[in-house]
Amino acid sequence: MRSLHTPDTRDLGRLELLARQVVEGFIIGLHKSPFHGFSVEFAEHRLYNPGDNLRNVDWKVFARSDRMFIKRYEEETNLRCQVVVDASSSMYFPGNRDDQSNKLVFSAQAAASLMYLLQRQRDAFGLTLYSDKLDFQSGQRSSTKHLRGLTAELEKTMADYAPGRASSTAETLHTVAEALHKRSLVFVFSDFFGQGENLEELYGALQHLRHNKHEVVLFQVTDRNKEIEFDYDNRPHEFVDMETGESIKLQPQEVAEYYRAQVKARQDELKDTCLKYRVDLVDADTSKGFRSILQSYLVKRGKMRV
Repeated sequence: MRSLHTPDTRDLGRLELLARQVVEGFIIGLHKSPFHGFSVEFAEHRLYNPGDNLRNVDWKVFARSDRMFIKRYEEETNLRCQVVVDASSSMYFPGNRDDQSNKLVFSAQAAASLMYLLQRQRDAFGLTLYSDKLDFQSGQRSSTKHLRGLTAELEKTMADYAPGRASSTAETLHTVAEALHKRSLVFVFSDFFGQGENLEELYGALQHLRHNKHEVVLFQVTDRNKEIEFDYDNRPHEFVDMETGESIKLQPQEVAEYYRAQVKARQDELKDTCLKYRVDLVDADTSKGFRSILQSYLVKRGKMRV
């Protein structure tokens, strides 16, 4: 695989450096996965399909992996990707601007890692940031300068917590669908829990993206322990809505069963609709790391034909 210029680590921003570490660790981990023997070459190969010309099989890779891969020409390897990140107030749960373990920080780190991997694959990538409005949107390029500019935008967003910002996922995805003039892979990082997140409107936006031939992966970013399982000590708590500021004091045990049932019903509806529109829905628990996110990219990349 042809390597790209990698700058001295002293030149990298904190988020870019973390992305580089995450991706390099992920690639090393591929040696222990079903991609064994393939991690160095995967940008320039695809799995053999019956009917492919055997002259295009890379027999060196076959000797190492015992799996058949077809050499891909340069024009076959290029993918376009738009990474969409929800920066509404609910994404800063469970803390504030000083908390480095909230959902927005996780999403920014995951997005930066994806973009670093995309650049490593010579794929073009862009970034969209939104809250109750479209905050930032870039075009799709694959340069180091472009990567650094986008990670800088993510770092600014990570530090920009303010209560009262709702989420306009559906409106944003309609805008993305209109802006992308070539078939792209669209990654969306959101909790899909925000105030005003009407699922019917979201489904219309997903249908718009799919109608325009884009592949879509939704990463539902949650603190699963707190937001899904509702695992709190059974003592009085004050719960504050980070988007509206409304608060309520209660004993978690009194509402836990009802809360879990409501969350499950919403989750089931989201899953069913994603199946209907052939949209991938990935559980992105902030405590589980980034492997499933990067793996989702590789799986989608292998299926897409540009």
